[in-house]
Amino acid sequence: MSWVLPRCVLVALTALFLSVACGAADPGPNEVTLTGVVENPLHMTAEGLRALPPTELTLDFMAGTHPEKGTFKGVLLWKLVNLAAVKDRGGKGSSLLHSIIVTGRDGYAVALAIGEIDPKFEGKTVLLAYDQDGRPLQNGFRLIVPGDHEGGRNVRDVVRIDVQ
Repeated sequence: MSWVLPRCVLVALTALFLSVACGAADPGPNEVTLTGVVENPLHMTAEGLRALPPTELTLDFMAGTHPEKGTFKGVLLWKLVNLAAVKDRGGKGSSLLHSIIVTGRDGYAVALAIGEIDPKFEGKTVLLAYDQDGRPLQNGFRLIVPGDHEGGRNVRDVVRIDVQ
């Protein structure tokens, strides 16, 4: 017995394969994508991020077993989320149901609640940094989350931001 798949099934399977294969690749160096439940998915380069209004933060925190200190310059994560325009279901408090997963090139990922960065709620100054102490970061972009006693959510070499 031989199997014959209808043409529409073959086209659908091919499209699925290509979307998975193409979607699996990480952006290049100094590039980040912002996707998920958003109206306008973003693909940003270092030049694109530098064109947005910058914010600077000076932090002192523990990075694993050693202290780290620095002045970081970058774009507010809230600004990027606003540019992407989160799709909301509507209803009371529905905007607070969203979370943001930030992933580094090595697969390390952390989560933030959208209420942490929304100025109407906590309004934390979370940055996607491109400079440290006046110099470009060596390994792509870095998520900077002030107020954490340890730097566990300060993801290095950020390649993906996913709004859920």
